[in-house]
Parts: sequence; structure tokens; C-alpha cells
Amino acid sequence: MSGATALVLASGSPRRRELLSRLGLELAVAAQDVDESPVAGETPGAHAMRVARLKARAAIAHHPDRPVLAADTVVALGQRILGKPRDRAAAAAMLRDLAGKTHTVLTALVLLWNGQEAAHLEQARVTMVPFRRELWRWYAGTGEGDDKAGAYAVQGQGALLVERVEGNVQAVVGLPLAALPDLFARVNLVLVASGAGLALMSPGVAPRQAPTG
Repeated sequence: MSGATALVLASGSPRRRELLSRLGLELAVAAQDVDESPVAGETPGAHAMRVARLKARAAIAHHPDRPVLAADTVVALGQRILGKPRDRAAAAAMLRDLAGKTHTVLTALVLLWNGQEAAHLEQARVTMVPFRRELWRWYAGTGEGDDKAGAYAVQGQGALLVERVEGNVQAVVGLPLAALPDLFARVNLVLVASGAGLALMSPGVAPRQAPTG
């Protein structure tokens, strides 16, 4: 579509790429390697937002003429941040700690375009079934949670471990699509119908690089 702009996704997550592709958006993937280590005293929400912003700023330095969307998802057991497990043993330990408890999943979105930034934080509470050792060891061994915060994927085999989700399940999946129309509008971008899908338009705006400071 004439005037449509490609969205840059600053994430290597296959699930996020799949969800955006289903909308029909023209998409370029530019995964960014940033330090995701928590800072002392940082809340889970502040951590997710900071890391998403780091990814977005790193990506826009290479794609200054495109809107850049970054996301970061964290699992928090109280104030303890559970990131991606370093190995299967760490995954099993995370699952053991989550069994039978309620934790919070937070996904931060940061969009940079034309010198502007829009951000959104979505969260949900997830209660896990009190699964036994055999189950958490089996699930860790499947590898499904190897690259997932909290070492599980609610949209896959990990659903067996989840008793209920309170709030937007899209936060748990890692990309709250329902937040995107407002997020785009805040930086003067609009979603329009394009054939069977959607296109991202920026009417009458000449792009310029977002500030990196």
C-alpha cells in the first residue's frame, strides 16, 4: 500500500513475530542483544520497561527511518524477578518455585518513531497448579521454556501447569496486541485495512531519528 511503513520488531521472539505477522503488517525483525540483568532495588515493572527501552533505542540507531517496537516480559514471584533460565536445571528450579503459587507476569512495550516515544505496561496474575516433581522435571526437559521468562509458555504445553490467569493473557504470551492501536496513535501512526490484513500508515510525517539520550 502506498504510504505504508514497515514496523521494526526489536525482538527475536518467534511468538511476537508470528502474532504481528498474523495482522498482515509489513515487518522487519531486528533482535537486539542488551544487558537484561536486574538493577539492585528495581521493581519488576521498572525492569521490564527499562529493558524494552534499551532494545528499542539500540534498534532505532540502525533503523532511524522506521518505527521500532520493542517488548520485554518478566515473571515476578513477589519482587523476585525470574528471567529466562540459563539451562534446564535452572528452568526446573524456577518451575519448582512457581508450583502451586500465584505470580505476576509483566510485558512492557516501547515504540519509537519520529522522535517520539510511547510506552505501555501490561500485567496479569498467573496461578500455577500444585504440580509434582515429575511434572516440573518433565516440562523443563521439553525445552519449551528454555527462552521464556519463568521457564514456561502458557500458549504451549505449559498450559498444563496453569490453573488460571487473572488479567490480560496477552501479557503472559509476551505481546499485548490490544494495546497497539493506542500505542501507534500516540506517535501519529494509524492502522488501516490493507487487503486481508492491516498496514501501518504515517500520513504526512517525515521521519527523524528518536533521541538516544
